Amino acid sequence: MQIRTLKIENFRGIRSASILLPKHAVLIGDNNTGKTSLLEAIDLTLGPDRLNRVPPVDEHDFFEGKYRSYIKVQPQEEGAVESEAEHQDEDPAPEIIIEVTVVDLSEEQIARFGDHIEWWDEAAQMLYAEHSPEGVDAESISEAIRVSFVGRYDEEEDDFDGRTYFSRTLLEAENPTTFTKKDKQVCGFLYLRSLRTGSRALSLERGSLLDIILRLKEVRPQMWEETIGNLADYAVASEPALGITGVLTSINSALKKYVPKEWGGQPHLKVSNLTRDHLRKVITAFIATGEGSHAAPFYRQGTGTINMLVLAMLSLIAKDKQNVIFAMEEPETAIPPYAQKRIVHEIRQLASQTLFTSHSPYVLEEFEIGETVVLSRDSNGSLGQSAIELPDSVKMKRYRQEFRTRFCEGLLARRILVAEGATEAAAFPVVCRRLAELRPDIYTSLEAMGICTVDAGGETNIPDMAKVYSKLGKRVFSICDRQSDEHKTKIEQSVEMLFMHPEIGFEDLVLNNTTLEALIRFASLIYWPQHIAAKYPDIATNPIRALSEYFSSKKADWGVADFLAQCTEDEIPQWLRETAKAVKALCDPQAVERPDQEIDMALNAADEGANGD
Repeated sequence: MQIRTLKIENFRGIRSASILLPKHAVLIGDNNTGKTSLLEAIDLTLGPDRLNRVPPVDEHDFFEGKYRSYIKVQPQEEGAVESEAEHQDEDPAPEIIIEVTVVDLSEEQIARFGDHIEWWDEAAQMLYAEHSPEGVDAESISEAIRVSFVGRYDEEEDDFDGRTYFSRTLLEAENPTTFTKKDKQVCGFLYLRSLRTGSRALSLERGSLLDIILRLKEVRPQMWEETIGNLADYAVASEPALGITGVLTSINSALKKYVPKEWGGQPHLKVSNLTRDHLRKVITAFIATGEGSHAAPFYRQGTGTINMLVLAMLSLIAKDKQNVIFAMEEPETAIPPYAQKRIVHEIRQLASQTLFTSHSPYVLEEFEIGETVVLSRDSNGSLGQSAIELPDSVKMKRYRQEFRTRFCEGLLARRILVAEGATEAAAFPVVCRRLAELRPDIYTSLEAMGICTVDAGGETNIPDMAKVYSKLGKRVFSICDRQSDEHKTKIEQSVEMLFMHPEIGFEDLVLNNTTLEALIRFASLIYWPQHIAAKYPDIATNPIRALSEYFSSKKADWGVADFLAQCTEDEIPQWLRETAKAVKALCDPQAVERPDQEIDMALNAADEGANGD
């Protein structure tokens, strides 16, 4: 069983979405894109326990919080009689509509859902809609069902309502067929919400992982009456020496002064409400900690231990069910890298389909490019997906070898700054961070603007590297040394904005445009390599040449970045200051009085320097 398509309308921050899911997928994108909302939408539709919450949805589950109908008043046409009533149009109340297409059904599912079976064409990636019955015999066509969740506000009840149906019956039948809790249990969708599931995994609450395991194994605990009876016979702190019974006796005597004994009396303490539901909530598994025999509640264990415990329980569920879809948020939380990879590998082996969200490179690299679903959402609430497309210059071998160092961070970010080389990639973020510390009213760090800096590994790689990210719907900028007109045009065609400084190298930009005092001060702070110290015994007399060699020898060791990190605002080259302002103007134009002017100043500074060189 697998979820193939997911369609959403008016849910949370998503006005509309139509997502095609592979067998195994990792959903990635910047924070607040809609990854969790997608999994929550599936859980509303297929989760067997999600609708137990009453009401199943509330005001904040509707897009922009709009859930009621409203009247639009149309103005009178010119020349209309005054007594003529204005025309009124009433927009229907918005509904949350989620549709899930489930394919690769088991024989048990086909038998159960037989009256509602539709056909899925894997080759065309869509439902088979032809009227020819013979067409369903094609190898690419298999049984499928569509399930819809409909959430709405009920004006008469003044409350929210949400139900699931077989999608086809919403159109074909006067009374659509409900997709029941038992139907959902047959589907087997399990959603692990990061740490939130761990807080009740080993309790007996309804819907907990332990409760699911007991139901799958058809184990029905028969201890309720005996447990309640034992607890009913036990009075807490009944010994008079403890003092509590004396206080309760005084309360009872005072009570008799005001009401007859039939109204109540003889107060005493018990350890529970003595109901099944309350026992389900308070009964908790204890786990021994360390090497001793002392045990503590499982939820008081370390976060990593709880997550691994939950994983172990999920594996039991998968083994018993044999046909289950796992959805899991951020498996990397409080888990070391080797365990992250183990979690992903094990769950992929156990489940018929897995859906992850993650910000970890160790999790992401466990998925093929076709299994990586990049999500983005526009300002109108339309959520879309993109696939990673590698240019000819980036081979799959290179992509895998450099995934953690060059590609992963960019895939997870909303905005990308493609830097020509390691020096620019290390130094420019430091410049923006330093300027933001000195003048937070004017400058902002790249991190605060959601910009990830990616090292292209050379100016020739910038266009192709930029295209990888721009095709995913990300905003892409670039920073580089002076280029030929031809190559400059090629880079500009692949990015939203190019920041090209006038020098041949970034080190020259810094050395030629800072102050002598800053260079001499930095020279006195660093440890000089022996060969440079021997060549320049009195560095203060020639700091530019000495530091030029030092920066060249420290290209991979943040030499220029360390220098810029200790500069004052005036000591940082003007081109870098103007570029930092221009980047802020691009990302946050409302925070800049004249954003176009800031961008023009940065570009003009580069052009003037290049022409005068």
